Amino acid sequence: MTDKKIRVLLVEDQIMMRLATSTALENAEKFELAGQAEDGIQGVEIAQKTNPDVILMDIGLPRMDGIEATAKIKSLNLNSKILMFTQREAPDDVFAALKAGADGYIMKDTSPDVLLNVIENIYNGAAWLDPAIAKMVLSSIDNSSKKTEENKAQNKYGLTKRELEVLALIVEGLEDLEISERLFISISTTKTHVHNILQKLYMSGRTQAAVYAVRESLV
Repeated sequence: MTDKKIRVLLVEDQIMMRLATSTALENAEKFELAGQAEDGIQGVEIAQKTNPDVILMDIGLPRMDGIEATAKIKSLNLNSKILMFTQREAPDDVFAALKAGADGYIMKDTSPDVLLNVIENIYNGAAWLDPAIAKMVLSSIDNSSKKTEENKAQNKYGLTKRELEVLALIVEGLEDLEISERLFISISTTKTHVHNILQKLYMSGRTQAAVYAVRESLV
């Protein structure tokens, strides 16, 4: 019995980029090309029909951009992970994409081997930000750290002081076990806090919550 292949939907309007990426996916043993779309509307329709494991989503798409398409796909409650695949690294695009529910963000100049590895990691539940994007997010975190403690404590989401502490550590990139050790709390308590944070922020994953927290000056 062969291992299950990771089914990938490619949503890309540039013909040459779509051809190169689809070829890389088709030639890789672990992956199966579940479909291709040339615009956001078509991407949403094919995602709904095929329920792929991972969607490789461009941002600058005709008819409906990748950010809106991501939000629509996430609203369908599919199990698909969405990896933004773009040349755009403007802060507004990054934050908007992750707020829409994207599970990762990778630049198009990434090598095929790295891209395939990231798709597999996203499928397995990891979060990914391209190093260039992560640097920009960290810069935003540094700027946000200049706020007073009073400003940090104020939020409109009903987050408790402890949840804000946990959220700050999520922003730093710590996993549940590391957060537990840092705050001297049990792993089950940490997981409960993380669950509550995601619910209160209406976010589906840690990466979205972390970037949104920086964007909204919660930490």
